[in-house]
Amino acid sequence: MALKKLIKHIIQALVDRPELINISEIEGKQVTVLEIKAAKEDLGKIIGKQGRNAKVIRVILNAASAKTKRRTIMEIVE
Repeated sequence: MALKKLIKHIIQALVDRPELINISEIEGKQVTVLEIKAAKEDLGKIIGKQGRNAKVIRVILNAASAKTKRRTIMEIVE
């Protein structure tokens, strides 16, 4: 849950319409998937030029999830 809040906070700082950010958390045995839904015009800001923003968010997510010893995957859904 704390990872979900962290990622939501980071993404809301990037977009123009932060109230439309929705993050679903799907938990498996060893993997947690965070599905991120945003306004269509904000998807480019989340992904960034050549995927740089998404890559940086994933690095932060991996570092934070290492503490829980669970793998966390971020998916950006249209």
